[in-house]
Amino acid sequence: AAAGGRAMEAAAKGAFVLGNLAEVVERVLGFLPTKALLRAACVCRLWRECARRILRARQRVAWVSALEPGPAESHALVRALARELEKVHVLPQTVLYIADAETFSGHEEGHEQKKARKRNSKETAIALEKLLPKRCQVLGLVTPGIVVTPMGSSSNQPQEIEEGEAGFALLFPKIDGVKIHTFHFSKDLKNRVFDESKFAEAGLKNNPDLRVVLLFGYNSWKSGATRFLHQIVNPLNEKSIILAGGQVESFTSLTSENNNAQPGDACGVVGLAFSGPQIQSATVLLDQDVADERTAEAAMQRLKAANIPERNTIGFMFACVGRGYRHYKTKRNMEADAFRKFFPNVPLFGFFGHGEIGCDRIVTGNFVLRECNDIKDDLLHGYTTVMTLIHLGSTK
Repeated sequence: AAAGGRAMEAAAKGAFVLGNLAEVVERVLGFLPTKALLRAACVCRLWRECARRILRARQRVAWVSALEPGPAESHALVRALARELEKVHVLPQTVLYIADAETFSGHEEGHEQKKARKRNSKETAIALEKLLPKRCQVLGLVTPGIVVTPMGSSSNQPQEIEEGEAGFALLFPKIDGVKIHTFHFSKDLKNRVFDESKFAEAGLKNNPDLRVVLLFGYNSWKSGATRFLHQIVNPLNEKSIILAGGQVESFTSLTSENNNAQPGDACGVVGLAFSGPQIQSATVLLDQDVADERTAEAAMQRLKAANIPERNTIGFMFACVGRGYRHYKTKRNMEADAFRKFFPNVPLFGFFGHGEIGCDRIVTGNFVLRECNDIKDDLLHGYTTVMTLIHLGSTK
């Protein structure tokens, strides 16, 4: 009886501690992944307040990678996301996912092949969106090839996957001092001139904190697509803004507070804009002359010289489908390996697409590129690779 009494007393003390001492509760709940933490937040007001504080402090970008094809029912990225979202320690506010176009659309055969492919990519996109929080803004793209860092560590070796099933989802939490938003401009068939007031609505003009714009053109084979891309890119071509991206097969998801766009028959541009005074970024262009290990590493050395802090930083690689092992002939994964050599702890993501957007440029808080002339950099390329670093500020 005495032992039973002591056990009850200990349990009562434990219950008191977990019901009243915030620092103990916070320490314990801090070990939980986000989904379990949100469930724990329903227990009582104290736990809810502790959970809220923990989530606010989790400001590191997380990611889910899919590199192995699996059973045919669903895309590898859908399965990986369903599994890994149970384990992640962030609450995603913005998600950028990119998957290979071929298997994302499924392998339907038969007379109505075109219809079936379209329907399947929509189903795959909906399956991915359903896994994510309701208030999360999502941008999804499909491309001919994928560049992805395997999960587990920022220092894992990034992979250039030029064919086969692959994808990734970058999960951006709410980050103090950083605003990320999606945008979409589709070509108006009636008007040849783009209405530039749409830039201000999208936060791409009259926004002194704008630092980085990732741009992705889709349906680039359509008549007038290149001209339309110029109409978007040229007004944004400022020395104080990093522009990077490329031409993708299509976009499959675009959800935000005021924008739920569906891919249509028009051509256009989707993207992500990063604003905040603490953001630092740099890009380098690897042109057609970069064709071996030595010249690829020289380009990475230029990126390294930008002195972008490497903690809390993401790397992006936007390459032409004509590069990769076809271009380097002797070696696969050449550019991703060169990046890893100079940036051992920065995860790298991106794609092989149908044209690249970018130039050599650096944007940091204390660095202004002063130039004697006003000649604008050429931003649209083919048969090149654009490497980009985005630093999102120092995290706690």
